[in-house]
Amino acid sequence: MTTVTPPVFISTTTLHTLITHKSLINHLQSSLPTFTSTIESPLRHAHQTSPSSSLLLMPSWSLSPSLPYIGQTLATMDATELTVYRTSCTSALASKYLSRQDSNTLLMIGAGTLAPHLIKAHLTVRPNLKKVIVWNRTADKAKRVIDKLQSEGGFEGVSWEVSGCLEEVVGLGDIVSCATNSETPLVKGEMLKEGAHLDLVGSFKHTMRECDDEALKRGKVFVDNEAAMVEAGELVGAFERGVIRKDEIVGDLLELIKGEKNGRRSDEDITVFKSVGSAVVDLLTAQLAYETYMKSC
Repeated sequence: MTTVTPPVFISTTTLHTLITHKSLINHLQSSLPTFTSTIESPLRHAHQTSPSSSLLLMPSWSLSPSLPYIGQTLATMDATELTVYRTSCTSALASKYLSRQDSNTLLMIGAGTLAPHLIKAHLTVRPNLKKVIVWNRTADKAKRVIDKLQSEGGFEGVSWEVSGCLEEVVGLGDIVSCATNSETPLVKGEMLKEGAHLDLVGSFKHTMRECDDEALKRGKVFVDNEAAMVEAGELVGAFERGVIRKDEIVGDLLELIKGEKNGRRSDEDITVFKSVGSAVVDLLTAQLAYETYMKSC
């Protein structure tokens, strides 16, 4: 008789001790090229459960080994925490290829759960960043993000600023990271400085837009995966309006990692990375947490 080992439960508190932004960025960079070929991951389902929330279903499964009868649950863990880690680290991994190495200023637009993770992840791949500006419609929330990060420490040499006027600071960002649920463009392309990298993670529906068409016209646009071209409001709308074509999307994250597509070509390039998430990256994040946990037992 086969003995079935019960799944381990990894608490949210424990999860924070198992994953760092640096370890996950490295794990994604090394594992995505080989792991992706063995995984099926259809487009996700999005269901509006209330005016302020959605249920997102992102299935995936492994084709190898093809032995469904040995399926066993290995662990349960907090999906929300996994999501903020994988989203921020996906953005930072793309930034590693797309932002300037001498980037000095990071502008964080939005002050939700993702904001501190995105800031830490971008600082991981661009340790030369010296200034972080946080903008949010509610300035108090932006200040709370900064207070939280400063209380954690580990950001020597970084200055922090809350901005009350987005138009005044967009042009300062060498990296502009946007994580909001906005349905009207926040980032105006004409305000982006030459050499800027624009990171868009908030929109996942056709009605949502974090940047205007000009930002996409000025930038070399990359996506995390093909789903972004059918889900993200910025891109879907731009395709429909004839602003850009699908074949003008330069490439995806996997192609950047494998060197199949060039990222930044010059210091003057404006680059744009739009992500909507991937169940494959969810699995890799859970894998890292589980394997690290088992090694610590």
